[in-house]
Amino acid sequence: MKIRLRELSHFDKEAAETLIQKDHGLHPDDKYLKPGRIPHIWCPGCGLGVVLTTFIEAVRRNRIPIDMCSVVSGIGCTGRVAGYLDMDTYHTTHGRAIPFATGLALANPQMSVTVFSGDGDLFAIGGNHLIHAARRNVNLKVICVNNFNFGMTGGQVAPTTPLEAKTSTTPTGNAEPGFNLPYLAHAAGAVYVARWTTFHPRQLAHSISQALNKKGFTFVEAIAPCPTGYGRPNKLGSGLEEMRFYRDMTEVRNGADPKLAEIRLREKFIVGTFHDTDRPDFLENYDRNVVSRVKSKQKGKEKGKAA
Repeated sequence: MKIRLRELSHFDKEAAETLIQKDHGLHPDDKYLKPGRIPHIWCPGCGLGVVLTTFIEAVRRNRIPIDMCSVVSGIGCTGRVAGYLDMDTYHTTHGRAIPFATGLALANPQMSVTVFSGDGDLFAIGGNHLIHAARRNVNLKVICVNNFNFGMTGGQVAPTTPLEAKTSTTPTGNAEPGFNLPYLAHAAGAVYVARWTTFHPRQLAHSISQALNKKGFTFVEAIAPCPTGYGRPNKLGSGLEEMRFYRDMTEVRNGADPKLAEIRLREKFIVGTFHDTDRPDFLENYDRNVVSRVKSKQKGKEKGKAA
């Protein structure tokens, strides 16, 4: 048997970048995506590509200038979104996307700031940050992609994993009930709460568009297939079969009480826009209760000195 060795050649970075730039711009979404980053690293059947596309569509609908749009993500499969978008994006440490985004939103109130992360990142180590940002009504748009497990690190049990569901760390079934994310966000104070699956891309894009256009803390949950980490151990099949599962096992109930949005293994669950209200955001309250009072006290002191 003869083996023919291929002659090695040095990597020509300039030629590679020229080739990337030549192809970039052929797709209408390319102006929102970093050149050379597609194809992505997500597993076949993963729903993250669908959610990313719906976010881009929502930004386009609202005509938000790219230089006024920023995305902050944490760690995990969903956290990779920040690396694909060609805008101001920040891939932060595990669970810290919301405090980072809070500083960004308060420092530049004109900026549209979106937190785009997964259920593990936002509701496990980051759970405390989320409930307080919702309570304060910080002007943040939170998109949580829920695939019911820690997909990137081995398919471990997550705060959203349904009772009895199998993961790599619960091989005989989960002993803990999962969080009802819309109910938690609503109870903490979010002014807009919705949930859709990747089988509902038009509704998901519409909800994200509404959330981006609303002042205050908004929360959109996107249920997405994870055939590798969650679908396989629970015998839900491929990504396409999981999409069929969402088609058959969801019921659209706009305006439903978020308390009813619990998800159980292999049972029907509800999707829709559950909550949409208005209340002063954090900066409005801060200006009224802190800044204006400090200014009035200063004016009083100045008047006293002048007298």
